[in-house]
Amino acid sequence: MSVVDAKLALATSTPMTSVFERGNLKVKDIKVERSAERKALLIVSPTEQGKYPVFVFIHGCCVSNTAYSQLLQHVASHGFIAVAPGDPLVSSLLCCFGNQELKSDANVLEWLPDGLPTVLPDNVIADTTKIAVGGHSRGGKVAFALAISNTNLKISAVFGVDPVAGGSTDARPDPKIFSYIPRCLDLNVPVAIIGTGLGSQAKCLMPPFAPCGVNHAEFFNESKPPIYYFLAKDYGHGDMLDDGIEYWFTKLLTKHGKGSKEFMIKACGGIIVAFLNAKLKGEGEDLNIIGEQPNIAPIKLDPVLYVEN
Repeated sequence: MSVVDAKLALATSTPMTSVFERGNLKVKDIKVERSAERKALLIVSPTEQGKYPVFVFIHGCCVSNTAYSQLLQHVASHGFIAVAPGDPLVSSLLCCFGNQELKSDANVLEWLPDGLPTVLPDNVIADTTKIAVGGHSRGGKVAFALAISNTNLKISAVFGVDPVAGGSTDARPDPKIFSYIPRCLDLNVPVAIIGTGLGSQAKCLMPPFAPCGVNHAEFFNESKPPIYYFLAKDYGHGDMLDDGIEYWFTKLLTKHGKGSKEFMIKACGGIIVAFLNAKLKGEGEDLNIIGEQPNIAPIKLDPVLYVEN
């Protein structure tokens, strides 16, 4: 076999997926001011004519929605309308306790069918029959709580990016969704979770931002099938944020990976796209490929856990 033939054989034997790179669609950031009914919004939408499913993404505590711009643009470029609720950072700090955040994000979901079409580019249609909710850190917990609660709008899938339910098993602010019983969460939709290996580790005198007992592992343990569980063990709790004051704040207080943060953003974006393609569009090939060969991701993933039934 020639060198060329050998390279061709290697290429054809290794599944490739483009979800880890930006998609072909151009996207536009749209900022919608706060109203009496809902939070302010960052919407990232394709500009090309078409009908697209909706992905609502909720920011973490002490982080604004704009800190996830790269991640949301990645997802939107593959044919989704990303909606990120969030007020200015000071207001975001005030929403970290009690059920206030859950209620205000539920209001955003209620606003989508009538409100979202009024702010989208011409010829772009939101398919509000296909909605997934997701979030990072505390926002991940809120996304799970929204899927559990009885909202009038059907949620088709849930995604957690290093989700966290509190500071410890004894310090879990409302809404308290854990019962510490396997497969007990009242979810009847597919779930996907990306956890970080360093998020559960303390840095100097600072406690971990994603401690054991309330982090991604417990979300996996309590979720009902089908569940997809990915672990980026070499990365930390804030490694999917854009550069900026919030990223540097988390870098100061938490452990961060030594690898490229851009690779972590691509990995999270690609896994979200693959999951949404499978569960909102019925196109499961990319998700299956990542599950079978996680080494194709731009970062090292532990073997993917998948519980079907």
